[in-house]
Amino acid sequence: MPRPALKTLLSTPLRWLLHGTAKLRESVRRLYFHASLAAQLSVPLPVSVVVFGKTWVYGTGVIQFGSNTLLYPDQHLETQSPAIITLGDGVVLSRGVHLVAMAGITIGAGTMIGEYSSIRDANHQRVEGQPIRDAGHRAAPIVIGSDVWIGRGVTVLGGVTIGDGATIGANAVVTRSVPAGVVVAGVPAMPISNRSSSTG
Repeated sequence: MPRPALKTLLSTPLRWLLHGTAKLRESVRRLYFHASLAAQLSVPLPVSVVVFGKTWVYGTGVIQFGSNTLLYPDQHLETQSPAIITLGDGVVLSRGVHLVAMAGITIGAGTMIGEYSSIRDANHQRVEGQPIRDAGHRAAPIVIGSDVWIGRGVTVLGGVTIGDGATIGANAVVTRSVPAGVVVAGVPAMPISNRSSSTG
C-alpha cells in the first residue's frame, strides 16, 4: 500500500478518536492542573476553581481563592511572610499574570486581570553602601475592588487601592489609587473618564 494511502487509513480513525475524547481529555487536564496547584498551597483550594494550565507558586503559598476563580496558564503567584493574597469569587486571571505579595494583595469578586499584568506590593530600595540586591524592599498592601477590569500588560505598584468598577487601560502603570468607577490609562496612569458620569 502506498505511504499516503496508509497515512490516510491510519489518521482518519485516530482523528475521530481524538475528536470524540476531547472533552474527557480537557477535563483530565484541568483536574491535573487543579491538583498541581493545590499541592503548592498552604491553604485549601476550592473545587470550583478552574485551572487551565500550569501555575507557579513561590514563597509561603498562602493564597486564598474564592469560588469559581478562572486561572489561565503561566500564573506566577508569590507570597512572603506575613503577606496573604486573597482573591474573591469569580476572579479571572488571564495568561501570565504575576501577583507578588510581601505586605498583602486583595482582589475583589468578579475582577478580571488581563494577560501579563504585574501586581507587586513591594519595590527594591536603595541603601548607601549596599548593592541593590541586598538592600531589601519597601512594601505596602494593594487592594483591588470588585468588578474591576485591568487590561493587558498593566503594572500596579505597592500601596495602590483601585475602587469597585474601575477600569485600567492596557499597559498602564498604576502608581496612585484609583477611585471607584474611574477609567485610567497611561504611564503613569491618569483618569480619562468616569463610568458613572458617562452612563448618565
